[in-house]
Amino acid sequence: MLFAEPLTPAVLVRRYKRFLFDARLDDGRAITGSCPNTGSMMGLTAPGSRIWLSEHDSPTRKYRHALELVEADGTIVGINTGLPNRLAEEAILAGLVSDLASYAHLKREQKYGQASRIDLLLDDPVRGRAYVEVKNVHLMRKPGLAEFPDSITSRGARHLQELAAMVASGHRAIMLFVIQRRDCRRLQLCRDLDKAYCAAFDHAIAAGVEAYALRCEINTGSITPSGLVPIEEAGVPDLEPGRTYESRTSW
Repeated sequence: MLFAEPLTPAVLVRRYKRFLFDARLDDGRAITGSCPNTGSMMGLTAPGSRIWLSEHDSPTRKYRHALELVEADGTIVGINTGLPNRLAEEAILAGLVSDLASYAHLKREQKYGQASRIDLLLDDPVRGRAYVEVKNVHLMRKPGLAEFPDSITSRGARHLQELAAMVASGHRAIMLFVIQRRDCRRLQLCRDLDKAYCAAFDHAIAAGVEAYALRCEINTGSITPSGLVPIEEAGVPDLEPGRTYESRTSW
């Protein structure tokens, strides 16, 4: 995924009200922009951080600049939660996620379940349907370990329940975590930050939902899916001895 235009470098002053940030451009101008991420962005909002912004000329936009990338822990991190669906689609079509590239059709944002929309719906006249829910990941508290979620997400727990219901109806269902940073080689659930989400995840896995974690290569010109990394410590109660997420990328 290439950025449409070169990103504008800046220094973060503060991020606030979830949707806004203040920054100082390299030419000295102070600006306020929109933040396309409503999560906590834990570890990514330190004042003085190097950031990169996209620019938009639309007269309907209140703010010209949008936050795209943040430098943290010696690497560049993607924070735009509007991008993971595009990255997931790119990875699937490239054959990076299990056998999902073999489905005949791919549709975006399809209604399903109880008033929900699935991020990607794969359909095939022989294989049937596969429902793919995509989540953005950018939290790292320990070197090399990506974590999700970075705050309580009741919506995320509901999505897992919907996926489990699709499996019960005879379909295939996939939870795909897109890690928008290159320095993580494994993913783990944040059981200390959202116990309800983790319980829903455990239930979904036990019900037959598959889970994958996708790492990305990032620079100021592009974000590229690079391959799967293990998901550790699933917490499923009936794990067989010796079988963990560390040894496989999905169940």
